[in-house]
Amino acid sequence: MRTARLGRSQVRVTGLGFGGAGIGNLYQAVDDETARRAVDAAWEAGIRYFDTAPHYGLGLSERRLGAALAGRPRGDYTISTKVGRLLVPTPETAHLRDDEAGFDVPADHARRWDFSADGVRRSLESSLERLGVDRVDVVLIHDPDDHWRQAVDEAYPALHELRDQGVVGAIGVGMNQWQMLERFVVETDVDAVMLAGRYTLLDQSAGESLLPRCRERGVSVLAAGVFNSGVLATDEPGGMYDYRPISTALYDRALRLAEVCRAHGVRLPQAAMAFVARHPAVASVVVGAQRVEQVSRNAALAAAPVPDGLWDDLVAAGLIRG
Repeated sequence: MRTARLGRSQVRVTGLGFGGAGIGNLYQAVDDETARRAVDAAWEAGIRYFDTAPHYGLGLSERRLGAALAGRPRGDYTISTKVGRLLVPTPETAHLRDDEAGFDVPADHARRWDFSADGVRRSLESSLERLGVDRVDVVLIHDPDDHWRQAVDEAYPALHELRDQGVVGAIGVGMNQWQMLERFVVETDVDAVMLAGRYTLLDQSAGESLLPRCRERGVSVLAAGVFNSGVLATDEPGGMYDYRPISTALYDRALRLAEVCRAHGVRLPQAAMAFVARHPAVASVVVGAQRVEQVSRNAALAAAPVPDGLWDDLVAAGLIRG
């Protein structure tokens, strides 16, 4: 599997990455063994980039990922985690489930927004403990949508210092919007941005400004959410888009995408990954999975060639930009 360097750092990622939200029990619970086997399947498929966050299952994703990678040579894989949410113990709610955030785990901790320099260091220290490693390769500021000033004035300088000290290899920001990511690209010296859902077959809004700016500034893009929460994950489009029921107009557009793909013998999720991967700013397409069969399917589809004629026909149909 091809690899790419993140920005001007020495950190490399594989073209297909493993997204760890699923093994944090996103939407439905899986047991430890199922999660471990999913990570093992990713390794067997050649994936060496693994992304996680404290937010994912209140630390469960980090613990499971660390356990699954334990014993493998540390220099053979890349881990990214995130800062911005501290996990605070809440034993008084441990009997409840963490349904509000979409993770099926006990609500024995609460998330507290904290983009301060101290919060960054505390968050990273806790992540290292949960992962069971002495370093992570990439640290991303996570969802600072309503916290721009603290994120850019405190979290970013703290990460910049940690990078200068060699504590982390690369730094960046991860969000579901592209506008603030572009501000970070222009106004700071990040190595990478993780862009979720805003450059896909159904939403190419980040393609006009953010991605060209990343190319200009030498910032790598880690592309997540390429299936837009499921609508593009199956050959017949699903009914969810960005965590909500899909609109009629978008669903009709997805049906048209699927029809053009079928005419070329290409599966819809295959095209969804290939479309994103072909952009020169994109270093890795990060796809979440909970189970072996999901990982194996995604890896096989990502490796399958897509004819150039598909893109020509999608442009001609007005479904993607030329």
